[in-house]
Amino acid sequence: MTKDRPVYMGPRLRRLRRDLGLTQADMAADLEISPSYVALLERNQRPLTADMLLRLARTYRLDMAEVAGDGGAEQTARLQAVLKDPMFADIDLPTLATGDVAVNYPGITEALLRLYTSYREEHLALADRGADRGAGLEPVEDVADPVAESRRFLAARRNSFPVLDDAAERLATEAEAEGGLTAWLKARHNLRVRRLPSDVMAGSMRRFDRHRDAVLLDDALDGASAQFQLALQIAYLEMRKSFDALLKDGQFNSESGRRLARRALANYGAAAILMPYTPFAKAVEARRYDVEALARQFGTSFEQTAHRLTTLQKPGQERVPFFFLRVDPAGNVSKRLDGAGFPFARHGGSCPLWSVHRVFETPREVVTQWLELPDDQRFFSIARTVTAGGGGWGAPRVERAVALCCAAEHAHKLIYTQDTLPVEPAPIGVTCRLCHRAQCMARSAPPIGREMLPDDYRRTRAPFGFADG
Repeated sequence: MTKDRPVYMGPRLRRLRRDLGLTQADMAADLEISPSYVALLERNQRPLTADMLLRLARTYRLDMAEVAGDGGAEQTARLQAVLKDPMFADIDLPTLATGDVAVNYPGITEALLRLYTSYREEHLALADRGADRGAGLEPVEDVADPVAESRRFLAARRNSFPVLDDAAERLATEAEAEGGLTAWLKARHNLRVRRLPSDVMAGSMRRFDRHRDAVLLDDALDGASAQFQLALQIAYLEMRKSFDALLKDGQFNSESGRRLARRALANYGAAAILMPYTPFAKAVEARRYDVEALARQFGTSFEQTAHRLTTLQKPGQERVPFFFLRVDPAGNVSKRLDGAGFPFARHGGSCPLWSVHRVFETPREVVTQWLELPDDQRFFSIARTVTAGGGGWGAPRVERAVALCCAAEHAHKLIYTQDTLPVEPAPIGVTCRLCHRAQCMARSAPPIGREMLPDDYRRTRAPFGFADG
């Protein structure tokens, strides 16, 4: 009969002791052991026995799971994900060694993860500045772009925030036990939910009325939007500390950029409450990423569900990585969410050959398309129109299109590719200024770095002729 592997939790025990404000002698007295034994436990020179775990939980009134933790599984998964970066490709990094570092040195692991995230943000910022210069635009250093700052913050973290997912899953369980979000707000915060006419709300969809202990909602909101606004209010009430901690590690040059990033985190938290990570991740596989079916199952809108699909990159529980784009009929990009590091995640999306710009012709119909970039990378996308506003006669409505895109290697997991014959991918570009397809008739601008040809004797079908070299 095999014996259980000894459990060494020195760093975790040390951190717990410090969080409790205790010395080794204090903890030894509480647990009725010697200070030298506490020191041995913290240096991983003695395993933590089941009896000692029980003693810790009972003495300090801690949840057993909180004391035992996950054995460093989450930290190990996060560290392994970071070490997959191509910059580490030439370094021998055994999986077991990575696990040992994460489990035995959680502080150093967290420091490395923070450094890598900071590096990613700076890398994206440099790429943005380089793209601006390449396009002939001189960046104004003292004028911050809050939207770009917020997008960099999300992109550097692959639009994945496990700490918010965990908190949201707990809140969702509590709300279900209470009978829903409305009942939970009453039970936990003594807040009533009231639906009021649009003219009374004076342009607000949601308002937190502290004086009357109420959350006010515009009665023109549909069911999915109303639930999202309630979840959003809960996120602001319950996740403030998590937002502050995450933003503390971000790099912002403007308060507006920080506020936009905070808004994005709150939206993330709200979506995670309505679509908790574990059940949602199971559902996406069972339904093969059918966005409409998932929206019906979780009572959310098509856009909310598509948005949530870009966030399923929790270390150790990753699903298909998606890029999300939202555009209006004029082609303006109002939202980008990147869960995979796609090449057109920051500057792309305006190629007219991409079906996301044509779905306005077939409202609310899901349109699929295979795509190929000039460097031969292939992707699969789905696109559909979504409507915001409305709710009554004469109420203003805004029609937009949303698209989800994944790498071709993942497309077989999606229901949208079943029983379909292979088709030639549409040759799209990141954006005209960065696309070097010479024969593209849809081009709106010549590519950067290519010399234009005169058309005195020859005019090409493409809008711009340029030299091959």
